[in-house]
Amino acid sequence: MKNFSLDSSMTAAIGGAFYPTGYSMVMFPDPDDAKRVGQQLADKGFSADAIYLIPPDILLSQITPTTSGGDNPLPSAGTEGATVRAYTKLAREGHGALLVKTKDEDAAKRLMDVVRTVPYSIAQRYRMLVIEDL
Repeated sequence: MKNFSLDSSMTAAIGGAFYPTGYSMVMFPDPDDAKRVGQQLADKGFSADAIYLIPPDILLSQITPTTSGGDNPLPSAGTEGATVRAYTKLAREGHGALLVKTKDEDAAKRLMDVVRTVPYSIAQRYRMLVIEDL
């Protein structure tokens, strides 16, 4: 499991909002559950390099700002800005997150099989042009 650091491949080409295509983002009311689930995922075959731990303060400092100009000059045609605002609200309440590489539907299913063992607040899979609720 790696510490999160935002890079340009994780943002939308237009507007620059957080949009990590090929990944799933899951938030947990208890940040310790994020750590435990991340370790369990690594134990179940997910590459440790494909699992990012995102504490609330890092989400607020790195992901939240990606929506600052996303609706200028026109509102976004997609939901990426609203999704980041939902993450921001949860992070302000102390929720922690995992960002996990999910290259296909099978990987997303295996992810959620582990995630569902603890309480989670939101789970989204980023595909090309679609943010899917998990």
